[in-house]
Amino acid sequence: MKKLLALLIVFLSFVSFSQEYKVVQLPLPKNAEYRYAQCEPSIAIHPKNPKIMIAGTILNDYYYSKNGGKRWESKSITSPYGVFGDPVLIFDTTGRPYYFHLASYKATSHLDRIVCQSADKVCSDFNDGTFPKPNGKKVQDKHWIVVNPFTNDLYMTWTQFDAYNSKNPKDSSLIVFSKSTDQGKTWSDPLRISKFGGDCLDDDETVEGAVPAVGPNGELYVTWTGPKGLVMQKSMDGGATWLPEEVQLEKQWGGWTLEIPDMNRANGLPILKCDLSGGPDRGALYLNWCDQRNGETDTDVFIKKSTDGGETWTDAIKVNQDDSQKHQFYTWMDVDQSTGFLYFVYYDRRNYDDAQTDVYMSVSKDGGQTFTDTKLSKTPFTPTKSVFFGDYLNISAVKGVIRPIWSRMDDGLITLWVALVD
Repeated sequence: MKKLLALLIVFLSFVSFSQEYKVVQLPLPKNAEYRYAQCEPSIAIHPKNPKIMIAGTILNDYYYSKNGGKRWESKSITSPYGVFGDPVLIFDTTGRPYYFHLASYKATSHLDRIVCQSADKVCSDFNDGTFPKPNGKKVQDKHWIVVNPFTNDLYMTWTQFDAYNSKNPKDSSLIVFSKSTDQGKTWSDPLRISKFGGDCLDDDETVEGAVPAVGPNGELYVTWTGPKGLVMQKSMDGGATWLPEEVQLEKQWGGWTLEIPDMNRANGLPILKCDLSGGPDRGALYLNWCDQRNGETDTDVFIKKSTDGGETWTDAIKVNQDDSQKHQFYTWMDVDQSTGFLYFVYYDRRNYDDAQTDVYMSVSKDGGQTFTDTKLSKTPFTPTKSVFFGDYLNISAVKGVIRPIWSRMDDGLITLWVALVD
């Protein structure tokens, strides 16, 4: 009997469940004008009251809920510097909401700064915004932010292009860092943290996807990808000094720009998270990405784990537990800091022989040793290749409240959805 029970536990660790979670469609703001609105979603849950949550989509749309995501209000935000996509929504440790985005400032040049707007409450108007110092007409793109939970400092990393989409070999891309110690009122001058640059073509040879994470002693980690594959930088003094050069972690098979049938474009850009819970994996770093090491028709979701501050890492661990040899792509992850549990969301084609696409969530409750897959979408959708569909999904997990958010496309129409997972 004990052997049978043990085998059953092992089996359940790998089986793909189809548990039904309620999914909610988020309303499009009445004054939304962008043709591809409601893609590239970002979502955040209030650290002290998980019933409160915020979300954003391109170009300038904003959503908030006060009842755990059952009902949402939506509007479009404005800024004198322009709002031009790549929304990143966060709360700081006090529960103050922030909306970071690209700019299109008519007084200077397009995409010359990353703007930080914040509000007193989720239902309040956002301020005009602040930003790290621009660098002439150089393009600032693809930012991400983390809050230091011990100091409430805001850390931001992103890609700087000498000239976006330039074929000139003298133009390069690099990764920069800035921080705010006063809730986004002011920012430090941008600091280059990548020794090795890339080209400006927004492709495999471009350095991109910089995501910061904070360790249990306040140490700061950043990972990204580019010509040298997946790499990591580290600072022990809040971003004042960094390693002499970034550390190579893993080859990204097939590059970070992926070919997925019927997708306008797709990428496998990395996501970095650190476990700050009181659990057995406190301090563990998790690097999440997609690649095509198993073939161009078999994209998969992976993680690597480090338990010694990024000194050593495990081999790549496959997250999606199917053996379909189909595409899993557009991954994002989060760590619930109350438990240390890992949550992943991604598009998935395991059930079909064509471009029909589901949304799946994978969960690991043992530090990435085993995973359980659950289908979140009620029905599949088939994207239209000619319609821009963004670059990523998102997920937030706080105190057992997990909110995966994704876009779907039906007959070329994009809609936005969130699953209520508790």
